[in-house]
Order: sequence, then structure tokens, then C-alpha cells
Amino acid sequence: MPVVVLLVVFGVYPLLYSVWLSLQERSRVTRQFEFVGLKQWEIALTDPRTWDSFQVTLTYTLVCLFFQVVLGMAIAMLLDTERRGYGLLRSLMTLPLVVPPAVTGLMFLLMEDAQFGVLSYYLKQLGIIDPLNPILAGNDTALIGVMLADIWQWTPFMVLIFLAGLRALPKEPYEAAAIDGASAFQAFRMITLPLLTRVIAVAVLIRSIDLFRVYDYVYVMTSGGPGTQTETLSFYAGRLFTLANFPYAAALALIVLISLNVIASIFIKLFKVRF
Repeated sequence: MPVVVLLVVFGVYPLLYSVWLSLQERSRVTRQFEFVGLKQWEIALTDPRTWDSFQVTLTYTLVCLFFQVVLGMAIAMLLDTERRGYGLLRSLMTLPLVVPPAVTGLMFLLMEDAQFGVLSYYLKQLGIIDPLNPILAGNDTALIGVMLADIWQWTPFMVLIFLAGLRALPKEPYEAAAIDGASAFQAFRMITLPLLTRVIAVAVLIRSIDLFRVYDYVYVMTSGGPGTQTETLSFYAGRLFTLANFPYAAALALIVLISLNVIASIFIKLFKVRF
């Protein structure tokens, strides 16, 4: 019974209230809510800014996910050994995970500062960025600057999941592959990847959901700018809340929720994820 009460208070009631709010319109004169049906949903779905935010969110999710999976797998394979000192390295890998995202955002904001940021300095020295265009102020580089913070902080999460998966793999297939003369890459492609498919799928699903609703890094580092170049769906909905446009913001937040559910359901069905 207590579990049911908690679910209703913290899960069902906020969701139902959001649905009710998305069907209202707030009068600018009386400040009262008036029922308008699906008007807010129609406005949200025909708003070009919504689709621009969706495109930014999708780009952010796919790029971060790609680098976190590739780097996470590579680092996990390097750390999958019992050599002296590697236990300490595995422990140090968890440090970024204990830093709050807002603090990580502030840290990268300073590192990417055009005047005294250490990251900006070295990227300029290597000729990767234009010295006259700060990373977080450029239309082409601002989103990349935000994604760097996310990739740095959450790659260790993928490392931990992949490392646990690697430790649980049976040794016999590798011994048989070694007898047959298979190379390390062939063993990885033919044995490791197939056996880790479900582990990778679960990790990708968890991170995809988290990436799709990114807010902290965008708020701290760019506030959606320059213009709306880094404005994600969650940040756009949050901005609408701060402007007291509650019904429209609620409709947008529910669109994010539905989008996440649809994407997650397709992913679970395609990759046959089991929990």
C-alpha cells in the first residue's frame, strides 16, 4: 500500500496534472486557466522552434552516444586486466560520475573560455579552432563545446557497464579462438561483440534517455545560445516555464516524454532488450 501511495503522489499525479495543464490557456488579464483542448499541442507541433530544438536534441544524443560507446568500450578493454595499478585506474574512472552536471558545465565553461581557457588555448595552438571565434559563441562549435562536457562525464559510466560485461564473459570461446589462430580483432568482432550485445543495448538505452532530456549543461554553458543553436527540447520547455507559459511548456514536456517512450519502445523491440 505505501508503494502505491508513493507511485500516485510522485508519478501519477504530476503526470495527470501536466496533461490537464497542457489542455489549458492562461488568460493574460485574469491569470486564470481556461480549457482550450489540444490547442497547445497544435501550437507546439507546428512551432518551427520546437522542430529546431528536436533536431539539436537528436544531434546531441546521437553524437554523444557514439563517442561514449566507442570510448567506453575501448577504455573498458584496456582496463580489463589484473596488472598492478589497474585497480586504482578503474577506481579513478568513477570520479567524473560523482561531479554534479552543473559543476561539470561550469568547469568546461572555464576550460573553453576564449581568453584563459586551457582547452581553447591548445585547440588554437593545434589550429583546430579559429582564435577569433570562441568555442561556445560560434554557431558551428557551441554544440560541440557542450557535448564535450557530457562525453567527459558519462564515458566512465559506459566503461563501468562494459567492464562488468567483459568480466562476466566465459573464457572457453577465447581459448578455442586462440587455438584456431584468431587475431585479437577477430576475437573481439566474432566473440566479444556478439556476447556483449545485450549489455551494450541496455547501456545505450539508459544513456539515450538521459541524453535526450539534457538540460544542465546547456543551461550552465550557453543558455541555448548563440541564438538557439544549442537549445534542446528540455531547455526550450524549461524556458517556457520561466516565462510563465505553463500550458505550452507542459505540452512540450509531454511531447518529450512521448518521444522518449516511442524511441525506447522501438529500441527495446529491435534489440530485444531484457531487464
